[in-house]
Amino acid sequence: MRSVGLTNPHRMTLLVLRDANQPVKQIQVSKPLVMAVPLIALLSISGLIVSLQLQHNQTTRTLEELLQSQSLKFEAVVTDKNEAIQKLQNEVISLSSQSKEMMERMERVAELEAELQKFIDKYGGQGELGKLSALTIEEDDSFGLGGEFIAVHDNEIEQLAQETRDNYLEMSAMLDEMEKNVPITLRKAKQTQYSISGTPSEWPTLSKRLTSNFGYRTDPFKGSAAFHAGIDIAGKVGDPVYAAGAGKVINTDRDGSHGKYIVIEHPGGLQTWYLHLSSIDVSTGDTVTKGESIGKLGNTGRSTGPHLHFEIVKQGKQINPLPYLEQ
Repeated sequence: MRSVGLTNPHRMTLLVLRDANQPVKQIQVSKPLVMAVPLIALLSISGLIVSLQLQHNQTTRTLEELLQSQSLKFEAVVTDKNEAIQKLQNEVISLSSQSKEMMERMERVAELEAELQKFIDKYGGQGELGKLSALTIEEDDSFGLGGEFIAVHDNEIEQLAQETRDNYLEMSAMLDEMEKNVPITLRKAKQTQYSISGTPSEWPTLSKRLTSNFGYRTDPFKGSAAFHAGIDIAGKVGDPVYAAGAGKVINTDRDGSHGKYIVIEHPGGLQTWYLHLSSIDVSTGDTVTKGESIGKLGNTGRSTGPHLHFEIVKQGKQINPLPYLEQ
């Protein structure tokens, strides 16, 4: 196809060349129309480009908003993770401090328990108290270790930390109770031991032959009725005399009636009296143990022959010694 210009400045002739056997066809068109077609095409292409650009910009903005949203979410997740890690670190530091304090308290309790155990061992304590053992935690890698691996999530760690805090509170309360009760138990045990060892139940002489009981009798010197405030135990001069119970010597003296004598004070308002001795082997103020030798049997004072006059005084009143000695 060929275009040929004519003398008319406002029109143009278009020659359409077809096959060789076909004649040439001429088409008269307006010049403005010919010029408008490329312009329209150009405008269409420009509109398409502008439309694509706008669409691209919109898509870009959407992607940017999406990326920004995802970035904010990621930053939030990272911030939450960092806060969780910081929180757990703080918990670990706090638990470490509490653990150190707990171990110190457990050591104090163990020391108290060891003191109680020594007391029990010293005085032959058996049974439940005799089986006490120190608070220890043993770890031995020589034993086999194993098990399925199960991952731990953050929420489980937080829950574990909370459970650990709760356990520490329970342990702390328990240690408070133990720290309060162990010294009380030890004090009671010592008081009980002192009371038991201080109870005058040990026979005070080698001989167990009685020559006179506690109570009313005929006085051996006057032959009339009289009250006998203790028991008389026969023996040989120089035989050892033993403390019937642990206590403190509050008097050692001699007079015409008692002869040489010893008075020992025991728990519970009890006193034991040892009369007619040939010698005294302790001094006022001494502390004696049950069964300890305190003097020698004799025949001093108001006595018809070698023997020990033994008395137990309770709250200032003489009582029958036999129920104590028969224990």
